[in-house]
Amino acid sequence: MNRRTFISGVLSSMLLSYQTRIFAADKTNTNSSKNMTGFIDDPVFLQHHIDAGHPESPERFRYIQTAMADSGLVEKIVSLQIKQDTEAWLNSVHTDNHIVSIKRHNPIAYRVATSGVGACLSAVDLINENKIDNAFCATRPPGHHALNTGKEEGFCYFNNIAIAAKYAQKRYGLKKILIIDWDYHHGNATEVMFYDDPSVLFFSTHDFYAYPGTGHPDRKGSGAGEGYNINIHLPCGTTDEKIIDVFNKELLPVADSFKPDMVLVSAGFDSRKDDLLGCFNITDNGFIELTRIVMQIARQHCNGKLVSILEGGYNLSGNARAVVAHVRTLLGD
Repeated sequence: MNRRTFISGVLSSMLLSYQTRIFAADKTNTNSSKNMTGFIDDPVFLQHHIDAGHPESPERFRYIQTAMADSGLVEKIVSLQIKQDTEAWLNSVHTDNHIVSIKRHNPIAYRVATSGVGACLSAVDLINENKIDNAFCATRPPGHHALNTGKEEGFCYFNNIAIAAKYAQKRYGLKKILIIDWDYHHGNATEVMFYDDPSVLFFSTHDFYAYPGTGHPDRKGSGAGEGYNINIHLPCGTTDEKIIDVFNKELLPVADSFKPDMVLVSAGFDSRKDDLLGCFNITDNGFIELTRIVMQIARQHCNGKLVSILEGGYNLSGNARAVVAHVRTLLGD
């Protein structure tokens, strides 16, 4: 080997090493990295309507489909399938009496709601199998008000996010799950299901004076779960600045202390401005920043493992635009 060939080879090796380091740095840069984001929007969610004119309607889903198609994001997401045979997992948080009652009295709602559960469990699967980075489940009906009363509660039948948390723990051995609920309404059923459980940290921002009238800041958990239930009341007119400040000052420190193995989000966009059932004034830019904060938590503590699940949102066009902003941020687009 002559001198010129030797020097050229050394320089090439140095350049390759440098480029590899730059690429690795780019992948860890939160502003430049791209994610494999799963998205579930099966046509089954066009079924079921509590009654004509009810705000929790199939149109919520149809508007999301149209907005996603118009956004150009459909080509960038990973389309996920609904996990089948998920009925056994309903019992992880729901009683037999509740499950049987819903199935008997509301068979269509049962089919659609169990499909929502299957969608969320599919997202948990693929993230923990390292096939995607994060996911958004465009499911309906919502779930965070679903108690064990044997009937619909606050438009909800089965608690998707609570079941997903239990599934992640039992199926994949994850020890600690962080559930973040930014819906305008308090996720009362999620609180009840984990109120004495230190393995699930529940953080909820909501209007305490709205339905269901729960979520008082004094409710902090009980027994071993004391301190793992955090309720933040926000008043009507809450802005982007206010809720972002709460996430930065209240959520980030407890998340850093808790160190979750997975992050789940009850993504209720009825906290968006001009919602039919809410009175907050949060914009799509606000949801973008909230999404960045929860992604930051997931990246720091659990390799980005994050599943976001649609809850409320009843201004049809506004809800759909918020979903697009949320998904675009999950993609790192």
